[in-house]
Amino acid sequence: MKHLNSLSKILALLAAGAALALLPLAANAADEGGMGGMKMSDEHMGHMDMAKSGSEITVTGEVLDMACYLDHGASGEKHADCAKMCISSGLPVGLKTADGKVYLLLGQHKPANDMLADHAAQTVTVKGKYVSRDGINLLENIELVN
Repeated sequence: MKHLNSLSKILALLAAGAALALLPLAANAADEGGMGGMKMSDEHMGHMDMAKSGSEITVTGEVLDMACYLDHGASGEKHADCAKMCISSGLPVGLKTADGKVYLLLGQHKPANDMLADHAAQTVTVKGKYVSRDGINLLENIELVN
């Protein structure tokens, strides 16, 4: 019985040591785009954006009034007049892509509202610097692409 207790303790220590040894590998995988410490293949990333923060990207989607969209999911042609009014009044403006990803849109150190109010609820293409932090996606220094 005494040997069994010693063996149990040794196995527990080995398991703990192995877990500690794997921590740097898990952290490295997370830094490289993994989820939960595991690196995911492109196939498993699905609709997740592969762009790196700070890179310039071009995105197509519906111009949103972010206040109404976040508050009660308002979007589309039925909400166009309200969205135009809200964007024109200075509320945040965003873009929702066909795969459901939403971006907050900013001009060059100023709101992009004047540029986008007349496009409320319409599909447009914008180009800008992509930034993502704490689950929020941002395109800044945007310009409309024809």
